[in-house]
Amino acid sequence: MRRLVAALALSFAAPALAAGCERKVEEPLPEVHPLDPSSARINPPKPWGRRCVKETPAVARRKPPPSPDPRCPADPERPPALRAGKVTFTQAKGETVTVEIADNDHDRQRGLMYRKSMPDDRGMIFWFQEKEDHSFWMHNTCIPLDMLYIDSDGLIVGIEESTPTMSDDTFAVGCPSQYVLELNAGWTRAHGVRAGQRVKIEGI
Repeated sequence: MRRLVAALALSFAAPALAAGCERKVEEPLPEVHPLDPSSARINPPKPWGRRCVKETPAVARRKPPPSPDPRCPADPERPPALRAGKVTFTQAKGETVTVEIADNDHDRQRGLMYRKSMPDDRGMIFWFQEKEDHSFWMHNTCIPLDMLYIDSDGLIVGIEESTPTMSDDTFAVGCPSQYVLELNAGWTRAHGVRAGQRVKIEGI
């Protein structure tokens, strides 16, 4: 989106979280141009046929930091119980992960904040009603993540790998998407997942 999001604030029931930052977390933020000029210089989006796809580099630009981040704050609220779905990587040996579905403002704002671990076959998917160039940050997010930006037909239009923990930097791929899938850092490269491949999303 040309709005910013974070992992990956509106006033919550817990005042400590709302007071902790003014920017929204895992939720669209005001439009900023350019979103990530340094990333665009290194690996600019390219058309995929008639589609915008930011190609996955041959070598990862970032290495996963220690997990969980020792600065991880205490969770100010009770974690919500989210609906579950599945994402199958049909072009990567049929790997399937179970995902929590964040499809409302509160759950997108919270995302994977305060988590200190996540099973390797789990993740969280963010569903947006509008296709945009979505951007996320890692505010209060204690485990490093791979962020996969997925279009409405399941095409992966870009991947941000090993996003750093507890960071207010923003991460975007420069291409519109309907979903953003967060997995443990390093998962996509370990399983041969790249931009331009397709996934099957179930349960949304």
